[in-house]
Amino acid sequence: MLQEGDTAPDFSAVDHNGNEFRMSDFKGKKVWLWFFSSPGGGN
Repeated sequence: MLQEGDTAPDFSAVDHNGNEFRMSDFKGKKVWLWFFSSPGGGN
């Protein structure tokens, strides 16, 4: 489990414009992440 001040694990994701980014792109900056899902299985 991560604690406040720990280094975040590196991962990639896609923003709402379809651009891929990596967590490491924001090294040294404060980052707020908001993840969500919709019910129904995405079909």
